[in-house]
Amino acid sequence: MANRLAHETSPYLRQHADNPVDWYPWGDEAFERAVAEDRPVLLSIGYSACHWCHVMAHESFEDDATAAIMNDLFVCVKVDREERPDVDAIYMEATVAMTGHGGWPMTVFLTPTGEPFYCGTYFPKISRGGMPGFVDLLGGIDTAWREQRTEITEQSEKLTDHLRRQPSLAGGSLPGPEVLGEAEDELIKAHDRAWGGFGGAPKFPQSMSVDFLLRQYRRTGSTEALAAATHSLDAMCAGGMYDHLGGGFARYSVDAQWLVPHFEKMLYDNALLIRPYLHAWQLTQRPDYLEVVEQTIECVMRDLQVAPGAFASAEDADSPDPDHPGHNEEGRFQTWTGPEIMSVLGEDAEAFIEWYGAVDGGNFEGRSILFRPIGGFPRSDEIETSRRRLFAERETRPRPGLDDKVLCEWNGLFLASLAEAAASTGRTDWADAAVESAEFLCRELRLDGRWHRSWQTGAGARHLGYAQDHAALIDAFVRVYELTGDPRWLAEATTTADDLVELFWDAETSVFFTTGSDAEALITRPVDLQDNATPAAQSAATAALLRLAPLADRDDLRDIAEQILSKLGEAAGRHPLAFANLLSSVQIIADGLDEIVVTGDRPDLVAVTNESWLPNAVRSWGTPLDGPLWEGRTEGLAYVCRNFACQLPATTPQELRAQLRIS
Repeated sequence: MANRLAHETSPYLRQHADNPVDWYPWGDEAFERAVAEDRPVLLSIGYSACHWCHVMAHESFEDDATAAIMNDLFVCVKVDREERPDVDAIYMEATVAMTGHGGWPMTVFLTPTGEPFYCGTYFPKISRGGMPGFVDLLGGIDTAWREQRTEITEQSEKLTDHLRRQPSLAGGSLPGPEVLGEAEDELIKAHDRAWGGFGGAPKFPQSMSVDFLLRQYRRTGSTEALAAATHSLDAMCAGGMYDHLGGGFARYSVDAQWLVPHFEKMLYDNALLIRPYLHAWQLTQRPDYLEVVEQTIECVMRDLQVAPGAFASAEDADSPDPDHPGHNEEGRFQTWTGPEIMSVLGEDAEAFIEWYGAVDGGNFEGRSILFRPIGGFPRSDEIETSRRRLFAERETRPRPGLDDKVLCEWNGLFLASLAEAAASTGRTDWADAAVESAEFLCRELRLDGRWHRSWQTGAGARHLGYAQDHAALIDAFVRVYELTGDPRWLAEATTTADDLVELFWDAETSVFFTTGSDAEALITRPVDLQDNATPAAQSAATAALLRLAPLADRDDLRDIAEQILSKLGEAAGRHPLAFANLLSSVQIIADGLDEIVVTGDRPDLVAVTNESWLPNAVRSWGTPLDGPLWEGRTEGLAYVCRNFACQLPATTPQELRAQLRIS
């Protein structure tokens, strides 16, 4: 019999609907039962594409004996971290505070009122490798709950007090350009000169840090910054983390060489990685960077689109193993054996195998992950033909599982990247897809004027949106406005910005809370400060508001962004990996923002504003706007204003290039 998760919209929760565990979704019902029966809550947090979440589910949650213990001793609650980043953030902070590390699956034991007292991540069913067994842990927690309640209460109070402490953010002045130089130096030190990226294994793509280094090259000509950025980009798209057949990137590499990935593909990673490859192409004109952009967008549009303009959260790491029915295997969809390649390519197999490193015996559990040498571009026509043939063969394989929930923030990130790529390349099909996506978000993710976090076909929108959802939407709508010249999208951005400020802004501490003032009260109201796999709410909102403010003539929005920068800007210089996205806003403050207006029917002048990367510029064209940005403008000209001063109107593309310092 299915448990309470059967009717949830989250595919991750529904994966557990047939567990013998008596799961509850997060909500009052579970905690009311815990209070009534004086039981601890066993909180399990994960996401659908998480390999070790699958392992723990198979070992413990699908096991009748283990489930019986869980049901007998605890009220069991399952949470999808992607749908409920607020719940995830609170208990992840508790887990890190208690254990020194975090991750998923996350396993947290709570008092009936939600205070954590014991935290961990993956537990094997039976003790091994120095890890306590889950069954033994359940018994130990139950004994402590019955016999050591005083100690548990003290522990939960201590952890909860820690969670409720607001970060100390002393106000200061706006950061200057010296912060950017300091951040560049720190990133260069952290750069892996052998394999690119930052630090050792496991290695994450750090797209925002790479993009910052490209910005530094754009503004200062730093060849060191460009070398570190392009080396990282080259290594990532050469290794196995990049899908050489279908395009797109896996979540991270388990090794320093980018060879063996965790095979799941996340929408947010691909949305964010489009940007540095697009910008590197604009700076260097290298065709391989443009190819990565094209193939990554194609991958998302082909494999993650679940409705017109709507994109799923992730494709799983695991897929069915045809040789073992009923068994899923990590990387089975993406990897190959020599005989498999030869059966498809015949006499062309040898050259393909040599090019993509499909070695005898494989490089991953007896199979081969395709990779190529850094700089292995362009491919010959023969290799390209073989690549397409092997891709077509792979399309006949059983596909990995799809997490088909549509997350507002992640779709906003992809929409912003898609709109920028469409403008930069002139791809009208991408432009049409961007407008379609923006239309979808406005139609399906906003209910009664309130943005929501998650949507699914047949179930609609769920969960009130968070600060990061609003920030991503503001940036996306501004970029769709810049792409189309349609003031509707500027109006959508402005309305969403007003919602962000009204629901999430705390004027006393000058930060955005993660949850809105109308949201469910948790044991604390979280604040998202540091960039991680996705931009933090503070950095995403700051960048979006700085770009929106001149277009919408809203100095109040710029003032809010500057308050955040005054709090966090100095820290960004010392810890750039934690504040990489915020550094883009520091650059805007340090160098100023170009305001470009093109009046009348001048597609040639609009094209000039898109042909080069102008990270510190906003564009207005198409239908005239009310307000000072367009006031007194003569039709058929281009105007560039910088640092509150406007240059003479440009009448030709050559004049506009000179004003924008485009060579």
